[in-house]
Amino acid sequence: MTEGHGGLIGTAAPPEVETATAVDPLLLAPDGPSVVAIGGGHGLAAALEAVQLYAGKVTAIVSVADDGGSSGRLIEGMKIPAPGDIRRCLLALTPEPTLVSELFAYRFASGDVANHSLGNLMLVALTDLFGDFEAAVQAAGRMLGAVGEVVPATNQPVGLRAVIDGVPVVGQSKITKTRGRIEQLSLDPTDAAANLRALEAIASADQIVIGPGSLFTSVIATLLVPDLAEVVMASSARRVFVCNLITQDGETWDLDGPGHVEALARLGGVDGPGTIVVHDGPLAVPEGHKRIDFEDSLVGSWDVVRADVADPTADWPAHDPFALAQVLEGLL
Repeated sequence: MTEGHGGLIGTAAPPEVETATAVDPLLLAPDGPSVVAIGGGHGLAAALEAVQLYAGKVTAIVSVADDGGSSGRLIEGMKIPAPGDIRRCLLALTPEPTLVSELFAYRFASGDVANHSLGNLMLVALTDLFGDFEAAVQAAGRMLGAVGEVVPATNQPVGLRAVIDGVPVVGQSKITKTRGRIEQLSLDPTDAAANLRALEAIASADQIVIGPGSLFTSVIATLLVPDLAEVVMASSARRVFVCNLITQDGETWDLDGPGHVEALARLGGVDGPGTIVVHDGPLAVPEGHKRIDFEDSLVGSWDVVRADVADPTADWPAHDPFALAQVLEGLL
């Protein structure tokens, strides 16, 4: 689950490069705001790298519905929430590279553990040791020296189900690769209990950052956890939707900017008032994709703020954490 791309069909795939973090070592601002970031995958990790530059408290509320790659192989037999997006967020909140963070980011290239992330295996091992997935995530945060909290949206193993152009599709990895209009999206099971720590963080936040990232299988998948979207809408925090830079093959192939907002409300249960952050500046759009933009400065009850927030050095369109941080802080 990545920012602006997914399982690509007939287009060049973006590079899969992982590092501990892209920002310099820093401490959270002691008098800064309490910021909650919601989503999953590389998109949420990018948001966290931005948020920690101005926040006093950072909480990442992360989707655990991933069933692809290393996570998919692990959850099939372990019956635990998917660890992959959790691991990425822990690394994004680790400001100073250490041996532990490099181990968490390491991915095996061969043997029985080929394509497994060592960080995912460590989260599984910690879950076995503590007997509890959330306790394992907290322990991993302490090991890494993370400057914020990473909170699973639910502590139960969950999957995703969708109806795309009238056809049922089961599993996050299959949904990302299926072109068509996603008419329905639900968790399996539908009654998975929300993590109380996630609900408490949202209720007490000063700012809620939603996205960027895979709109349906990261962002909306997190909001599908019962009560989570309702608490977001009831919170007095400033809501900010960080829109992706480009369309994603499979998920948002034919969606324009307003289409993203409509899907967020229709399936994710989150609407304005709030602010949509849209990139305004140069952007190299890969062949077969489209830039996401908004013609108007007001979409429903959302204000649209345009700024140059793309990373000009990225091999694939991605948000620049420093530029995004300036915009997000300014909205407070």
